[in-house]
Formats: sequence, structure tokens, C-alpha cells
Amino acid sequence: MTSRRAVLGAVLTAVAVTAAGCGSPKEAASGGSGSSAPLNVGVVYSQSGPLATYGAQYAEGFKAGLAYATDGTGKIGDRAVTVTYADDAGDPVKAVSAAKDLIGKGYQVLAGSTASGVALQVAPLAAQNKVLFVSGPAATDAITGANKYTFRSGRQSYQDVQTAKAYLGSGKKVLVFAPDSAFGTSNVAAVKAVLGDSPTVTNIAVPASATDFTPFARQAKAAAPDLVFVAWAGTTASAMWQALDQQGVLSSTNVVTGLDIRASWPGFGKGGQKLHLLAHYFDGATDNAAYQALKGAVPGGRTDLFHPDGFAAAQMIVHALQSSPDDTGKMVAALEGYSFDSVKGKLTVRAEDHALLQPMFQAKLSGTGDAITATPTGTVSAEDAAPPVAAMKG
Repeated sequence: MTSRRAVLGAVLTAVAVTAAGCGSPKEAASGGSGSSAPLNVGVVYSQSGPLATYGAQYAEGFKAGLAYATDGTGKIGDRAVTVTYADDAGDPVKAVSAAKDLIGKGYQVLAGSTASGVALQVAPLAAQNKVLFVSGPAATDAITGANKYTFRSGRQSYQDVQTAKAYLGSGKKVLVFAPDSAFGTSNVAAVKAVLGDSPTVTNIAVPASATDFTPFARQAKAAAPDLVFVAWAGTTASAMWQALDQQGVLSSTNVVTGLDIRASWPGFGKGGQKLHLLAHYFDGATDNAAYQALKGAVPGGRTDLFHPDGFAAAQMIVHALQSSPDDTGKMVAALEGYSFDSVKGKLTVRAEDHALLQPMFQAKLSGTGDAITATPTGTVSAEDAAPPVAAMKG
């Protein structure tokens, strides 16, 4: 008998190029409407640019998720699902251009958005054109409730902060160290929303173009906070952590941050083991059927931070297409309230605002260099990490 891994391998070989097929034998009857026309899905994400590594993980997870969700048939009913991948390079202008091109060609389903700034521009475009948009790793809270056509397959900043909250203890002063960007602003807002008026929350907004972080690290040290919440993403993380360590921030207070992709862990330097880590995901955080399928599909068999986002996006899109291959309104209705088992565990699309409720993890690092490992120290339930319900904007 052909194994699931063999089936996945065969399908992934087929999707390694620009177009890919997917489908579901379980709901074949619901997928066909008498037409054999392909069902087109556009994935606009960071193939290049500062978040290209994140984008690559997302795309790998997406392909694996399509294979898993369809049991390798490559069809929904009699209709193949073709996937076109487009590069936005992390640039909202390029993303909007690519999305408009796909919509103009008749695509009713879009996914992707590695960067928060990109997602915030594509979301209104989806509403204007009444196409389904499943945003990817973009963490800005503003995507939740953006409009009825916009969903997300990853976590949002509020869920990160809820996970970090337990580390504060009785502290009274919190400093948010983040880039001056949509991602950074979202994290500052999330910290203030979670913690309220007590303790006091201040922030240092570091220019996104910064390469010398010493002045900002000195500001953090001088502020003498009880807890520093660091929200960072991208290729400058190593230089940023080095500056915080050299200026004594890591040794003078509790520093909480999110666990980035595995390749970045050595960048924490000697201070890595001092950090209190919140984790959206890391390899070994879970072990279930979806994880095993993903593990068998990704290069080297080691999953990473944003693989689950792509995997979940594919599961959501397959479910939406199975419900109604040609009616976007019915796709939206099918996703609202949808609960499914994925790599991170059970995920639920909250009907009111399309937040994706999901478990979050706490972790610590040990070892050095390439031998660094992450160990889970706690799990925050989907309910406890849930953001407040956002008003749907349109």
C-alpha cells in the first residue's frame, strides 16, 4: 500500500514549480458543479526581500498542507486546483500590483502576505473585489476584522503578548523595543491592550533602516524597566541582540521575546539562555498527524516557525473550495467558525472577526551554535491567548 509520505512526495513534486494541484476525495461530491475548469489560487508572498526566508517556509508549508488536505488527489471533484506563486518582495506596492493582476485573470482566492504592511494593503483590495484572502505570517492585529473577505492563517501580535504576560510578575514598568513599522506598532498596541493602565508601558521605535543599535540599546538600559518586550523580525536581528547584550540590557532586567526561525537562534549570542521566550511555533512543540505530514515534506525533515502558517492556509482554502468552488460568499461562510486540526493543534476561525484562535508556546534555549535546541516550558491555550473580538470593518 502506498504510504501517506509517498503520496505527499508525489504531490509535492508536482507543486514544486509555479502551478500545483489539489483536491479532496473525502468531499469530492461537494466539489464538482459539472465543470472541469481549474480552480485558481494566487499566493502573493515574499519570495525575495528582507523576509524571504519566512516566505520560503510559508510556501513549503502551503504545498505540504495542500497535499495533506487533499490526500494527494490533486482535485476537488473533477476540478484541479492550480496555484500561482507571485513575489511581492515585501513591498506593498508590488503586492497590490500582483494581486490586481491575479484578480483581473479571474482568481477568486488569494493567500500569502509575509509582511504586515503588505497584508494591510491587500485586505481592502480583497473586499473591493469580493475575493477570498487568507493572509499568512503577517502578525499585525489590524488584519483581524479587516473585512468579511479577509482571514488569517497565522498568529497575531496580541496572542504573542498574551503569551509573554506571565513573565511580568509584579513588575510595574514595561518597555517595548520594536521597529518603527506596522509590525512594531501592532506589538506596542497589543502590549498596551493586554496590560492596560498598570503597569506603565513605554516604547522605543527603532527605524526599520537601522544597522547600528547601540544608541537604542542604551536608551533601553537607561529606562530601567522591569521587563523589556522585544518584537523583531528580519535580517538585522543578530546585530540588535548583540547591542542589547553589550549594553547590559539582557543582564539588568527580564527580557521577553518571540522565538524566531531556527537559523536566527545563534544570533541571540551568549545572552540567548537568559531570555524568556514566547513561541508561535518551533520544531518539536507539537506531535500530531499534521506535524508528521509536514515533517515528511519539508527539506531536511525539520519544521520551522512559519511552516504551520502555510500548512493551515492550504487547509482553510481547500475547505472553502470544497464548500463552494465558485461562490466567494459561500467560501467565507464555510470558514467562519471553522475548527480543524493542524500542525499547532486545534485551530478555530472565530466567526465574529476571523481571528484564528490557536495555542501558543513558551520555551527556553540551551546549547550553543548549531547545537542550540528549544525546549517547551509551557503552553498557553487557544482560549487564554485569544484576542478581544474586533469590530468587522466591512
